[in-house]
Amino acid sequence: MTDVKSDKTNPTAAGWSRRDVLKATSVGAVGAATPMFFTQNAWAEKAIGNYPVNGSEVVLGFNVPQTGAYADEGADELRAYKLAVTHLNNGGGMLDTLKPSMLKGNGILGKKVTYVTGDTQTNADASRTSARRMIERDKVIMVTGGSSSGIAIAQQYLCNELGIIFMCGLTHSNDTTGKDKQRYGFRHFFNAHMTGKALSPVLSNEYGKDRRAFHLTADYSWGHTQQESMQEFTEKEGWGTEGNIMTPLKTTDFSQYLSQVLNSDADVLILNHYGANMVNSLTNAVNFGMRDMQKNGKNLEIVVPLYSRLMAKGAGSANIDGVLGTSGWNWALQDEGSKVFVKTFTDEYGFPPSQAAHTCYVQTLLYANACEMAGTFYPPEVIKALEDFKFTGAGNGETLYRGSDHQCIKNILVMQGKSPAARTSEFDYLQIVDEVDAKTVDYDPAIFGGELGPYVPA
Repeated sequence: MTDVKSDKTNPTAAGWSRRDVLKATSVGAVGAATPMFFTQNAWAEKAIGNYPVNGSEVVLGFNVPQTGAYADEGADELRAYKLAVTHLNNGGGMLDTLKPSMLKGNGILGKKVTYVTGDTQTNADASRTSARRMIERDKVIMVTGGSSSGIAIAQQYLCNELGIIFMCGLTHSNDTTGKDKQRYGFRHFFNAHMTGKALSPVLSNEYGKDRRAFHLTADYSWGHTQQESMQEFTEKEGWGTEGNIMTPLKTTDFSQYLSQVLNSDADVLILNHYGANMVNSLTNAVNFGMRDMQKNGKNLEIVVPLYSRLMAKGAGSANIDGVLGTSGWNWALQDEGSKVFVKTFTDEYGFPPSQAAHTCYVQTLLYANACEMAGTFYPPEVIKALEDFKFTGAGNGETLYRGSDHQCIKNILVMQGKSPAARTSEFDYLQIVDEVDAKTVDYDPAIFGGELGPYVPA
């Protein structure tokens, strides 16, 4: 009688999950239904995008804002991308902590990883032009980068059309994995809905339920959904909404908008701004004396829903002292993956990484690992390997790449600005006041609509 425990021909007995079996069956079905050609030592499905990959190298495209309002974030993203390439080719970093992982430190599927870079200019048209150049001229197999949701969404549509997987980078709009989601796009960052859900109870506990908020909102996809989410969840806590003003992305002086806030009945100012926008609007508000005012018999409070260390540094510790917001990751986390990443990044660059750097580093490794899991660069199979992939060892606890919308579900940090006296180093601007678990910020993806579309582009 055969011992099923040792029967390697039996997938279930060999320790495969039902999902593994279905995946294997799916690979066979695709291969039987599509034209095939032979490459060296392997077979592959019909060409999609820049697949098949020929030669001994594979090229990744890092498309970041090197100029414009989010250039600081873009610079840190690029540092992280380069570090990820080093670790993919040579080992080290989170290759030692990510679980499950098939990464070996010998590139991706034995091919050396190289890269090209582009400048999105914090502009949607420029980002698409740059991404298209990478795809058509440089033959990249994957594109990644963002720092603005409008730019990320623009690239995501382009990559989906051209059959190139897009790892979204820093994009926080609900739309990225909502109404604008695409089969070829994945997001490691959290979103505005998750921010509102995590932050609003903390605001209610800190400032009370009898509050009236006024929003200043960056006038593009992210700002719109951030404002909507903050209003939804603060109102569930009992807050009123006094008003909302859309501000152009290129605004540097917010005085005219702040005057309208002061003339309202609001006692909380919510700045739905990011990058240089947030630095300028918060600085303007402080210069207006708003942090020293009282409205309705209460201290006037300022909230920055989406925080980063780079933004906090730009605004200055005196301005961000006590200001609450959220972050997708912070260099002070003490899990093994975070500690390894902080050490290797700091050793390489002389300072700790931002959340933007963490996001971009992790998603590069996850793409590479998905190729290893799939055993191919063929985009449909790499996508299937990423969908519903659950992992640890990359910070933020157990993390899920949800298959239904390609949204990353993970723990969210509630952050508070440190006073100048409380800081311990030149990089220590924010403290973690709460880590909201993934189950708390999870939601039904159907609320935002959208369709992923087919695995094989038309």
